[in-house]
Amino acid sequence: MAFWRRKTRIEKERRVRANARDYNEKFQYADNSIKTSKYNLLTFLPVNLFEQFQRVANAYFLVLLILQLIPAISSLSWFTTIVPLVLVLTITAVKDATDDYFRHRSDQQVNNRQSQVLSTGRLQNEKWMNIQVGDIIKLENNQFVAADLLLLCSSEPYGLCYIETAELDGETNLKVRQALSVTSDMRDISELMDFDGEVICEPPNNKLDKFTGTLLWKNNKYPLDSEKMLLRGCVLRNTEWCFGLVIFAGLQTKLMQNCGKTTFKRTSIDKLMNTLVLWIFAFLICMGVILAVGNTIWESLIGTDFQVFLPWDEIQSNAVFSGFLNFWSYVIILNTVVPISLYVSVEVLRLGHSYFINWDQKMYYRKADTAAEARTTTLNEELGQVEFIFSDKTGTLTQNVMVFRKCSINGQTYGDIYNEFNQKVEITEKTARVDFSFNPLSDRRFKFYDSTLLESIKLEDPLVHEFFRLLALCHTVMSEEKSEGNLVYQAQSPDEGALVTAARNFGFVFRARTPESITLCEMGRAVTYTLLAILDFNNVRKRMSVIVRTPKGQIKLYCKGADTVIFEHLDLSNEDLMHTTSEHLNEFAGEGLRTLALAYKDLDEDYFDIWMKKLLFASTVIENRDEQLAVLYEEIEQDLKLLGATAIEDKLQEGVPETIARLSLADIKIWVLTGDKLETAMNIGYSCNMLRDDMNEVFVISGNTQLEVQQELRSAIDHILSLSRVCDTEDIAKTDASVDVFEETIIAEYALVINGHSLAYALEPQLEHVLLELACLCKTVICCRVTPLQKAQVVELVKRHKGAVTLAIGDGANDVSMIKTAHIGVGISGQEGMQAVLASDYSFAQFRYLQRLLLVHGRWSYFRMCNFLCYFFYKNFAFTLVHFWYGFFCGFSAQTVYDQWFITLFNIVYTSLPVLAMGLFDQDVDDQYSLRYPPLYKLGQHNLLFNKRQFFLCTLQGLGISFLLFFIPYGASSVMVKEDGSLLTDQQTFAVIIATSLVIVVSVQIGLDKYYWTAVNHLFIWGSLIVYFALLFAMQSDGMFGIFTSSFPFVGTARNCLSETSVWLVIVLTSVVCVMPGLAVSFLRVNLFPTLIDKVRHLQQSRKKEGPQEQNLKRVRRTSSRRSAYAFSHQQGYGELITSGKNMRVGSVSSAHSPGRTPRGSTWMANVLKGKNEVSCVSDGNLGAAESSEGTKRETQTEKQQPTG
Repeated sequence: MAFWRRKTRIEKERRVRANARDYNEKFQYADNSIKTSKYNLLTFLPVNLFEQFQRVANAYFLVLLILQLIPAISSLSWFTTIVPLVLVLTITAVKDATDDYFRHRSDQQVNNRQSQVLSTGRLQNEKWMNIQVGDIIKLENNQFVAADLLLLCSSEPYGLCYIETAELDGETNLKVRQALSVTSDMRDISELMDFDGEVICEPPNNKLDKFTGTLLWKNNKYPLDSEKMLLRGCVLRNTEWCFGLVIFAGLQTKLMQNCGKTTFKRTSIDKLMNTLVLWIFAFLICMGVILAVGNTIWESLIGTDFQVFLPWDEIQSNAVFSGFLNFWSYVIILNTVVPISLYVSVEVLRLGHSYFINWDQKMYYRKADTAAEARTTTLNEELGQVEFIFSDKTGTLTQNVMVFRKCSINGQTYGDIYNEFNQKVEITEKTARVDFSFNPLSDRRFKFYDSTLLESIKLEDPLVHEFFRLLALCHTVMSEEKSEGNLVYQAQSPDEGALVTAARNFGFVFRARTPESITLCEMGRAVTYTLLAILDFNNVRKRMSVIVRTPKGQIKLYCKGADTVIFEHLDLSNEDLMHTTSEHLNEFAGEGLRTLALAYKDLDEDYFDIWMKKLLFASTVIENRDEQLAVLYEEIEQDLKLLGATAIEDKLQEGVPETIARLSLADIKIWVLTGDKLETAMNIGYSCNMLRDDMNEVFVISGNTQLEVQQELRSAIDHILSLSRVCDTEDIAKTDASVDVFEETIIAEYALVINGHSLAYALEPQLEHVLLELACLCKTVICCRVTPLQKAQVVELVKRHKGAVTLAIGDGANDVSMIKTAHIGVGISGQEGMQAVLASDYSFAQFRYLQRLLLVHGRWSYFRMCNFLCYFFYKNFAFTLVHFWYGFFCGFSAQTVYDQWFITLFNIVYTSLPVLAMGLFDQDVDDQYSLRYPPLYKLGQHNLLFNKRQFFLCTLQGLGISFLLFFIPYGASSVMVKEDGSLLTDQQTFAVIIATSLVIVVSVQIGLDKYYWTAVNHLFIWGSLIVYFALLFAMQSDGMFGIFTSSFPFVGTARNCLSETSVWLVIVLTSVVCVMPGLAVSFLRVNLFPTLIDKVRHLQQSRKKEGPQEQNLKRVRRTSSRRSAYAFSHQQGYGELITSGKNMRVGSVSSAHSPGRTPRGSTWMANVLKGKNEVSCVSDGNLGAAESSEGTKRETQTEKQQPTG
């Protein structure tokens, strides 16, 4: 594999010869196997250990272990370090191995798929992994394409085939590919076996929409482009079979070239911990140096007097060397400031948090029987710190399902239902549907609720009939009748399919088409229209027209398109109807529906003949053909008569607008990165409430050169900054916010939309900073027509320059690269396969679950982890630094103040379970209030709960507690006596008093720090105290001393000292003095300087009896903008191909001439277009999401009062 990678770097061009494995093998091209896993059996141990020892703490404990193996300086047993270290490394390794096992299993499932390969004169089944460059393989309908293929021939006329590219670009619309004419006639196995053409093409690259090559065959050269290629990840649709020549295989395919590398992800807390461990180690060294210097001085001045009964060891030659040895001894003793149990506990907490996500019933999607899944356990707290979300569109935000909802015909709207009081009634699942049983050809899945429209049809209202006749005629849909009455429409876009399906249900059924005719079934009668011309759609015209001859001989033009364009071409007599229809369009757009206007025109025979001659001439010219055709189209599409308008709902996934609204309130910036075209992405932006009509401006960057893109970016920035300078100072004075007022105002009112080809220039080093500056000044950013690699580059740009936590969410293979690049990758198990899920860190079935993942589980995980770390460092500094104070009273001899068993058990028995319970179950507010008050999430974004300042405060508290723990018992020991008058001044009694006080103090402190008590918390806290005293008396009993004399030297100490009243008085005094300062500070802070958490907790407690109240996020009607339903027409229409008849079988063409017969196997439209026209920015409405007035006011007040960090 390594050798192959070296070869690809220098590959200048690729030469592939068909049916010649020996020839192709000499180039050592990659085979067709893929590998997304990180390890194998040989590399797992070294690579995993290398990754784990990147964690500074692991390296730190390894050094301590080595020191403890040296007898001269070791004051603690080596097993106290090696056992927990091996445990941590093993647990992490098992977890990583499990994750990688699933990747291996996924790779094997893909590599073991079967495909038919042409070999030794026949087709043989081969695993995908065994396919090689130069093989000819056969694909059948609905099969995935195994590798990047050059299409040779297919079952369709002219070598056409149809593919779905959802895995590549997220688009579910079918696309057409066409083989070279010289190979399209090869249909026999023998002909394909004899094919020995050689392809010379570009080397492997990640450009999905480009391919350059040449086919050399029979002494001729034939140019190749992307329209001749079938890329891995596509699905063959509506094509019985096709043959292709493998050009790129395996990891060299364009799909895999766009997949990012699997990286080792670490949280920001992990990175901070690495820094803090270095700080702690430096602090430990300083303490060791102080105590070592103290030992040297003590040995020089005082120690010599004790050498008679405390002689130096043989290796101790002088006081300086004694200090040197004691330095290392103290390093070992004081290492418990960062115990290895901390990392064991962190892994346990992360595992527990992951299970909470997996078990969350509110993230379970019943329809698909899919639960949320935490596919990694290392990133949970990072979910509480996300600042940027990068989302795919198709399948992530939308269902990519279009539904005909409403229409306006001759000034009358249809689609709403009213009660007897003429009040509009909300449509629900229980609302009665219109009965289409009169129509045997109706689509039973079609839902419509306004029966007045069907009544108008049955009353034979001529304009209503003409309306649906237009919908049945003016399109490029193809019909396939699999059985009598079972029609299947294959549409260029979901919009067209929805409109033709609506006409079908209302009695105007599109049955079949040929290059010269369209056959309808109108109210049960077969009617054939002669198709005279198709005036195709493109992004400049924004409309489509057909010209037909009716059975009565009339010539009619039917036109549909964007309302602004249609209105410009209406006859003056339609002015009143235009105003009425315009009001209806505003109403439809206000509900987030996508609109089209419909018009028609009767044509004079003589005029049409003249115009047709001009059209035929313009179609044959070589220069300026498109411009001349556009002029002719414009000429005939004048003086139209308005029929009405349609309103289609582009169905979002449930809860998408509300989710985006909540995430926005949490100050999370959402960027949409989609393969769809500009207008599609903008329409979804409006539907999701990411784009709104009240925004100051939506900047559209669509330059075709670097200079144009730079000018557009600079112009947008200058425009924003110029307006910010004249911002109303009164508004500023009224605003009480913790962030810059100008930036808040800017972010609230601007949006950026950028095309893929412009983004390519903007991502170059000289422009990326300009792009990022503009993007961060805008509230919404939408990148459209982007490649998978560009998605990853955008994510990397933000990661690199903003230093913010990023999350990428998608559902297709085209999203894998950005999912791997982001700090957190989320896969949606949708309709586009499982590639995104397999590459993700978390997965679930619906976008709406993202708000719960972040605002509830993410915030809780961050909150719990931060509190856990603060408490852990506090208790361990309090526990460990007692040794430091004791050093000044024991001749700096590195003697431990505690019993060695207490040192061993303190972190793994006495205090482990309470802190684990806090880290697993604690919550400041419940899940309902977490969702109700999204600003709570900002604490994690600004990293306020655990940072270097918080760490310093925790260690300072621990330092103070250690001081009190040592000096209060020390001071009391001089006056403390037993009941019989004897002194209690021995070291063992002193150790028991300090240890007991310490355990009580840290137990009480964790109880005070808890926000949420459960039975588990009570059990662990009070149970740990009981276990402490039980083990204390057991290990200091006569029996244990009798069995293990050298291991249990504290014989009878607990029994003797804890039976004395004075000892308990000292313990109580020490505990109270240690706890009260922190308690007082907490009381004053909550009452005098409450945070947003404190206020929401108070609100939650005061309303506990009333029950949780969900935040009311409701849609806000838009009143000004409307959107063309042509948003899914990504390129010019298919009219030319339809009228040429190339995409139709001979049988279907002939049969369609007879109204009474249905076509046997007609296939849908195809497109062989090269150009990519961009649409202009269309003003659009918003789909608002706002809180109820009470909730908004309350949240605003609490947010304003929240102190800044």
